[in-house]
Amino acid sequence: MTELRTFIAGLPKVELHVHHVGSASPRIVAELAARHEGNTPVPADPQLLADYFVFRDFAHFVELYLSVVDLIRDPEDVWILTHEVARELARQQVRYAELTVTPYSHVKRGIPAPAFCEAIEDARRRAAADFGIELRWCFDIPGEAGLSAAEETLRICLDERPDGLISFGLGGPEIGVPRPQFKPYFDRARAVGLHSVPHAGETTGPETIWDALRELGAERIGHGISAVEDPQLLAHLAERQIPLEVCPTSNVRTRAVARIEEHPLPRLIDAGVLVTINSDDPPMFGTTLNDEYAIAANLLNANPAQLAALARNAVTASFLDEAAKRRITAEIDAHLATHR
Repeated sequence: MTELRTFIAGLPKVELHVHHVGSASPRIVAELAARHEGNTPVPADPQLLADYFVFRDFAHFVELYLSVVDLIRDPEDVWILTHEVARELARQQVRYAELTVTPYSHVKRGIPAPAFCEAIEDARRRAAADFGIELRWCFDIPGEAGLSAAEETLRICLDERPDGLISFGLGGPEIGVPRPQFKPYFDRARAVGLHSVPHAGETTGPETIWDALRELGAERIGHGISAVEDPQLLAHLAERQIPLEVCPTSNVRTRAVARIEEHPLPRLIDAGVLVTINSDDPPMFGTTLNDEYAIAANLLNANPAQLAALARNAVTASFLDEAAKRRITAEIDAHLATHR
């Protein structure tokens, strides 16, 4: 496994399912908690954060996630967070990442939408210069906040339209948050050229994935692991090569999957589904994208060629232009050639 870990560490990658605030490192979270000490339940000691981020279930995870969101209180916080996320991704040889950003959560806490977008855009440009990584944004609706959050998220997309914005998403709890109610907002977002990438089928069954496809025009599915319960859906995903953004550790930590050994990743791949490997909220889940590739290697008994194929899947599933896809794919192939 040591040799495989070395291969993974150097493998050029694309990350498609990683949350902006959920990527805050323990150091950054602790620094922000210290700034707001006395006015937050988040511990200011990085060593205590591991215990803080032990989730009873998905609802508890959302509760703790929002407590970290509440630490981001001004545009400088936004900039620091964004730049640090890029730094950590670049350390793992990530060449390109589509970060899921929830502007509604910050705007309702008092950061004006123009200032928020200016901060992430400036950090995106700086990260490209500092670390050689390209970032793009998926602005997502926090589903638990309802249709008013959908309306505001869409308004921010349409009014601000930052250069890095490429897609429109839907996150938060799936249980009790039906996907079809968000159809008008996805229709309007798609009409102005934004891609549709909702979460579906992590803590709910295949019907949620069907709803995302039929009602929201999903081009990729966040998670989507319950597709294994529906042979017709599996065949549909495979035939149309609709990508799934699979996040193994996240699924276990949020109790969507009981044990990592039971993760449906192998069954999804065996069915011919276009699967990508992602980290979701890595520090909160005690993981990294490199760790997720190592977990995938264990689940699949994969060799370097198979891991390189997973990396290529992410390139294929991304919203990069064709020239950039060819460039990163060539880097993956060159890396594999040195490990044959």
